Amino acid sequence: MKKPQATATDFSDPYLHLEDIDASLEWVGDQSERTLAAFGGGMFSEYRDEVAAILSATDKLDTGTKRGEWIYNFYTDGDHPRGLWRRARFAQYVARAQADVEWEVLLDVGKLGEQEGESWVFRGASLLYPSYDLALVTLSKGGSDANVVREFDVEGRCFVAGGFVKPESKGSMSWVDRDTVVIGADFGPGTLTDSGYPASARLWRRGEDLASAPLIIAGDRADVLSGAYFDHTPGHERLVAYRATDFRTTINYVVDRDAVVAGRGGSTAGAEDGGELPAALREVHLPRSAEVGLVRDWAILTLRHDWALGERVIPAGALVAVPAAAAIAGPDAADVQVLYSPTDSTSFLAVTATASGLVMTVLDNVKTRIFFCADPARGQRWEIVEVTPEAAEFATVDIAAVDALESDDVWMTISDFLTPTTLYMGHVGPGELAARKLRSAPTRFDAAGLQTRQLWAESKDGTAIPYFVIGPEGALSGDQPTRTLLDGYGGFEVARLPAYLGAYGKLWLERGGVYVVANIRGGGEFGPAWHQAALKEHRNKAYEDFAAVAADLVTRGITTVAQLAAIGGSNGGLLMGNMYTTYPQLFGAIVCRVPLLDMKRYSHLLAGASWVGEYGDPDTADWSFMERYSAYHNVGDGPHPPILLTTSTRDDRVHPGHARKFHALLTDMGLESWLYENTEGGHAGAADIEQVALMTALIFSFLDHKLAK
Repeated sequence: MKKPQATATDFSDPYLHLEDIDASLEWVGDQSERTLAAFGGGMFSEYRDEVAAILSATDKLDTGTKRGEWIYNFYTDGDHPRGLWRRARFAQYVARAQADVEWEVLLDVGKLGEQEGESWVFRGASLLYPSYDLALVTLSKGGSDANVVREFDVEGRCFVAGGFVKPESKGSMSWVDRDTVVIGADFGPGTLTDSGYPASARLWRRGEDLASAPLIIAGDRADVLSGAYFDHTPGHERLVAYRATDFRTTINYVVDRDAVVAGRGGSTAGAEDGGELPAALREVHLPRSAEVGLVRDWAILTLRHDWALGERVIPAGALVAVPAAAAIAGPDAADVQVLYSPTDSTSFLAVTATASGLVMTVLDNVKTRIFFCADPARGQRWEIVEVTPEAAEFATVDIAAVDALESDDVWMTISDFLTPTTLYMGHVGPGELAARKLRSAPTRFDAAGLQTRQLWAESKDGTAIPYFVIGPEGALSGDQPTRTLLDGYGGFEVARLPAYLGAYGKLWLERGGVYVVANIRGGGEFGPAWHQAALKEHRNKAYEDFAAVAADLVTRGITTVAQLAAIGGSNGGLLMGNMYTTYPQLFGAIVCRVPLLDMKRYSHLLAGASWVGEYGDPDTADWSFMERYSAYHNVGDGPHPPILLTTSTRDDRVHPGHARKFHALLTDMGLESWLYENTEGGHAGAADIEQVALMTALIFSFLDHKLAK
């Protein structure tokens, strides 16, 4: 049996060669074919066809973004698996039934790929304000994070010859005006951070050589990234720059554009410790750990840690407003108004700006509440009123501005696990959120007899952990234990909220299965404290929480160990790795998608260095605690449940070497492991309808084979 041996000072990895993306492709292909041969029969074809039918349907709910008189959206179906970027008249979109809306195709991504011999994946488009006649279209090869951005003529439906083009790399390009963009990219040797993101941003004028474009901001290679953007709000136009020194620390700057053009932008290295800033930059003096946005005359920030202003302490998790001028100068306690402060059961989730205020979304025991914050007249206080609409008990309500520069109109989407997403449009103000239903997505599975409940498990340290369970009444009441799929993430302050299950509902719930979402620590369901409770040396808390939910499901009689599977991806893949190594007795099978698993090597692979603030630095004394949750280094002799690992050759965020090496290790130890690596898809794991259908069918076919009936 081979098993990697690792200490803080001595490391030997017999599978290191599998990190070479191309050199291992033959071996990877053999493993993928073996997995397809094992699980490509039985219900596999039926599953694949059912998922493809859902994804290929032409009656999906069409949502989009309003710009001027048009609404723009991205659409896929069976005839256009790579998708169409298109637009329709806004007045028509809100007045007609969905089937009667007339869409104009601007870009057929599949045809573009055929013409250029590239597997293009659409990553969005940014339209030039206020004319909206030009766009910057972002494309990636095979779904990778690295991208190309090209200038597009909207009326001509073609790319602009000789127009702006961002070369392929991680980064972005955005409009300042018709002849100027902000670009962050790989500008040559030494211009990317150790995490692989742009270390600088430039102000690039039309016709100018990119290498000569003046520097707005540059950070340090040890940072996560540096960048900039232009705020087009009428009367508040400004260039803003930022430097993320780690995943949760960002320094924001207001930029003097004329000074940048004159060559007075540049490096901020050392300035974070009191050194001199480039003349073009003025720091926004707010907590660097906060998320900060400039909205009209205000800086709006959400706090990750307590903020002490003299004798006043504003708690972590609060949403705060500060006059922009005071934020730049350095605010005192009197400048700061708290718009929301967390409680034991509530946490801030999101905020969106409208023309005259803010719409704030709060979670109350993982259920949604909505508030409107009216932008005050000068010298007055913000007025805050709850405007939560009537909705299903376990629904997620998402609010987005229809056009934040023009009105207080909002889109509202409501969905839950069993009810398709419904789109509303309305007006929000201090009195109410008055919305009318526009349309709903069609049902994709039979939800008759299915129920949703929120239950609580007790973790090892006594913390109550909420989870949603969806399935037949008999199973939920404990009378008929059935096959159950437990899903989790537990990292990066991401909240797992109710959403229509679609394909999972068709393949799993409709056939009698139970689906569970665990709201474990490390996520954002109860604010920063919930996230920070599972950082670094406390990572085990997330794993203890998930294990507690698994055990609780069995104790309640909802399922049995032999019928219980766990699934997770990315950081959730690390969660699955720890279920496999530490809690194998709780599961009948495990599905581990695009995972992190080797925590000794992760910070040296692709974007891994950007996550040191979440996990720790394995090249320091942190390895003493990281080794305990590095799944790659903790595989015992067994017994272990069968595991399916999936990844993508084109994943340039989490290296496919994690899944490859773990599979090779388990196989050589004589343990049951299956690997499928898609050649495209990036960190999503799949790039089009066909690939998504195959990957989904493979997962459920694996569960069919490995879980007790």
